[in-house]
Amino acid sequence: QRYEIEYEENSEFILNKDPWRNAKIIIAGDNFGCGSSREHAPWALLDFGIECIISTSFADIFYNNSIKNGLLPIILKKADINVLIDLAFKKEILIINLKEELISGRDINISFNIDKIIKNRLINGYDDIELTLKSENLIKEYETNKNKFFDWKYVE
Repeated sequence: QRYEIEYEENSEFILNKDPWRNAKIIIAGDNFGCGSSREHAPWALLDFGIECIISTSFADIFYNNSIKNGLLPIILKKADINVLIDLAFKKEILIINLKEELISGRDINISFNIDKIIKNRLINGYDDIELTLKSENLIKEYETNKNKFFDWKYVE
């Protein structure tokens, strides 16, 4: 746990130690975000300064809430996670390049895959409303022409 009684920092908690105190990436175990069905978990991580979570798997709701709030979830194989954990404990700097889908360090390059729609959303910082407004012309066209497609619903 991060804090002891009376909100004193737990000196053994990894994110209370340097250099991890200023970490922007969490390298996690399996099924990260399990039990978190609200947006508060990604909000808390973002408020702490975390920008990316790397895991072998994520709870579905957490994964989607992360994307909607601008937190990058990356899925990697366990072997790659272990390499990153070793580097993190050696206090190596890791860089996430979302455009190139690449995690790099001094001696490593690990590729990851992310859906192109999610990638575009995160790179541009789009929220649900902005994504909807990008289809405004299609929505207007549909609304104008919907009677042509569903005239049976409007029988008098």
